[in-house]
Amino acid sequence: MRNLFYIFLILSFWGIVSCQNQETTTPIEKHSFIPKPKSLELLGGTFTLNKTTTLYYDKDFKIAGDFLLNYLEKGAGFQLKVTSEKDADIIIIKDSLQLPEGYSLTILDDAILIKASDSGGAFYATQTLRQSMPFQLEKKGFFQKKKIEIPQLKINDAPAFKYRGMHLDVGRHFFPKEFIKEYIANLAMLKMNYFHWHLTEDQGWRIEIKQYPKLTEHAAYRNETLIGHYNDSPQKYDGSPYGGFYTQEDIKEIVAFAAKNNVTIIPEIEMPGHSQAAISAYPELACTGEQVPVATTWGVFPNIYCPNEQTFTFLENVLTEVMELFPGEYIHIGGDEAPKTQWKDCDHCQNLIKDLSLKDEHGLQSYFITRMEKFINSKGKKIIG
Repeated sequence: MRNLFYIFLILSFWGIVSCQNQETTTPIEKHSFIPKPKSLELLGGTFTLNKTTTLYYDKDFKIAGDFLLNYLEKGAGFQLKVTSEKDADIIIIKDSLQLPEGYSLTILDDAILIKASDSGGAFYATQTLRQSMPFQLEKKGFFQKKKIEIPQLKINDAPAFKYRGMHLDVGRHFFPKEFIKEYIANLAMLKMNYFHWHLTEDQGWRIEIKQYPKLTEHAAYRNETLIGHYNDSPQKYDGSPYGGFYTQEDIKEIVAFAAKNNVTIIPEIEMPGHSQAAISAYPELACTGEQVPVATTWGVFPNIYCPNEQTFTFLENVLTEVMELFPGEYIHIGGDEAPKTQWKDCDHCQNLIKDLSLKDEHGLQSYFITRMEKFINSKGKKIIG
C-alpha cells in the first residue's frame, strides 16, 4: 500500500521526470495543480524568492504562516523574516468575501498576495504556492540554488466538497507513527481535510486503551499472516508474529500534527463485527466466551461482540478514552459485516430480542448501534457507520 501511494503521488504531482535533468524552476506550462483550481490566469514573468524575502500573515492564519516558514527553511534553507504587512513581500491576509476554505493567490514580480476568509483557505493557498515551486524543495538538502523563481499568476479557488478525505486501515497492516504523519502531510498537500483512521480489526487492535491493557499486550499481535491468495488450497502462512500499536502519546502527537496540516482525524473502532482481536484478549465479550486467536487470515468472522451489559460497559469505556484523544466531531463505529450466527444461538440475545419487541437479529444490531450512538452523542460527538 505504501509503495502504491507514493507511485500515485509522484505520477500525479510531478509527472514522470528525471530528477537529474529536471530544471530547478517550475514553468507553469509544465505544471499541474492538484486539485485543479477553479480559475487560473497566467501573467508572464516570475517572482524571485530568496533569503531576503519577507513574510506577513494575519494572526488567525498562523497554521499557513508556520507551514510556509518551515517548508522554505527545510527545503531551501531560507529563513524568511516575519515583518509588517506594509514591508512584506509575501502577504497572507483576511478577506471575508472569500468562500469557506477558499482563497485568492496573486503572484506578481514584486509581491505574493494571499487572501482567505478562514485558516483553511489560507493554508490551502500555501499548498498551491508550494506546488508552484520546484519539486526539489520537497526533500531536505536537494535544492541547492540561491533563489526560487515562481511563475506570476492569479488563482481563485474553493473546494467543491466539504468532506475531502482518505482512509487507511492499520488493523490488517500496521504503519508506524512517522508514516502516518507523512501520509497526513501528503493529504494536506492535495487539500484533503479528513483522515479516516481504521484502528481496530479482527487481525489487530492498534490503539492503547489504558483500562484494558490486554488490547495492546495481546490483541495488537497475531501469530502469523496469510501469504498468497485467500482462495489458495492449502492456505499458506509466513509463520512470523506480526503487530504493533499506537500509544496514547503517539495518538496525541499525530492529532497535533494533523491540526497543523488542517486535517481532522476520524478514528474507527469497529462494532459489533470485525472484533475478533478484542475478543481474543477478552473472551467474555463474545456470546460463547470461548478463547479465539487474533485472526491470521482475511475475510468476515462469526466472532462478534455479544450485546450484553459487560460488552456495552467495555465499549463505552473504550470510546470514552478514544473521544478524549480525538477532538473531531465524528467517531466511526463500523457496523458492517457482522454475522449473526452466535446471536441466533445465544439465549441472552434471543431473550433480548423478545424483551425489546425486536423483529430478529438484524433488529438487535440496530438496537446495538442505536445504543452506542446515544452514548457517543451524550459526549458531544456524532457517529459514522
